[in-house]
Amino acid sequence: MTATITAFERSPDRGKGLARDMRVRWALEEVGQPYEVRLLSFAAMKQPGHRALQPFGQIPTYEEGDLSLFESGAIVLHIAERHAGLLPGDANARARAISWMFAALTTLEPPIFERDMVRILDREKPWYEERLSALDETIRKRLSDLARHLGAAAWLDGAFSAGDLLMVTVLRRLQGSDLLEERPTLAAYVARAEARPAYRRAFAAQLADFTASSAG
Repeated sequence: MTATITAFERSPDRGKGLARDMRVRWALEEVGQPYEVRLLSFAAMKQPGHRALQPFGQIPTYEEGDLSLFESGAIVLHIAERHAGLLPGDANARARAISWMFAALTTLEPPIFERDMVRILDREKPWYEERLSALDETIRKRLSDLARHLGAAAWLDGAFSAGDLLMVTVLRRLQGSDLLEERPTLAAYVARAEARPAYRRAFAAQLADFTASSAG
């Protein structure tokens, strides 16, 4: 049965692949599973029908048969557990890959996402520079730890996994900033992931949806 995911009708990132449905698209492309996309306006996201799938009125959601899921990390984990290609077969390696999934979403993403929000919403606040500097310091420390772990390896723990997929979607929010570019190891890591055919297909699909909805 073909899964259906939800995405922004007009993504705030204007097709840059930063919206969280990108993670789900990429995961489905990596495991070779077809999917359909239901695009939602911001108003529709807050309606009871969508809130029945996503209590907080966000995207993405995932529906397949009588299963419905929300939260991009949980959806990617479900896909990875159900289809070969995103989690190792060895039990210990599998557990480590899942640890990296959690690290991406709970250790790296919060300050990176908050930095984005501060830069967009709080530029006129008197404490803007101080808050941005504090966030940058936190992010730099975590990126240094991540780069130290990665070293000369291609991926976080052996073969490419769902841990890498989520980590790269988080790091991409820093592209164009000194925070990522001053760490060539991590910039190359992101570039390697973006070169994967599955990533390119997912990015192209998300961009096509944004372009079509904007033209309409």
